[in-house]
Amino acid sequence: MTRAEALKLVEERVRTRNLVKHLRAVEAGMRALAERLGGDPERWALAGLLHDLDYDETKDQPERHGRRTVELLRGLGFADEEVLQAILAHAGHKEPETPLEIGLTAVDPLTGLIVAAALVHPQRLAGLTVQNVLNRYKEKGFARSASREDIALCRRLGLDLPAFVEVVLSAMKGIAGDLGL
Repeated sequence: MTRAEALKLVEERVRTRNLVKHLRAVEAGMRALAERLGGDPERWALAGLLHDLDYDETKDQPERHGRRTVELLRGLGFADEEVLQAILAHAGHKEPETPLEIGLTAVDPLTGLIVAAALVHPQRLAGLTVQNVLNRYKEKGFARSASREDIALCRRLGLDLPAFVEVVLSAMKGIAGDLGL
């Protein structure tokens, strides 16, 4: 599946503008992480762009989240099993094992934390630093749904938390206009 085909699918299936922005943020973070780790940037970005494709449909049925996306993608002939397994892992249906699975599981909540931090920063994303994000990471009540445990999986990729935040934050700053931040 090409990026253009994936974007068309996102446009057809995702009704919430903020969710589209989230998908774009995770896509950018995953592309940058793949470049840093020697992964395939296109495949990793595709996993990021498609990972919550079913969220509007499954938000009240978390046990179906991820599984429905995989079912939908397989029905469209998408056969990249590593990407499909990463989507399942990010939704908690399997232990993340491969770098792609670990990356998606960690990048997903980090983008949420970064967005929340940007929304309360006077200069939004442009003024946000790695240290700002790390400070917010330590505040357990801030962006509570951004799983610190999942973000910390970055260590399994050989990155400490500051380096991981730098990769994803820089990627998100590169598309700040698309994110409205």
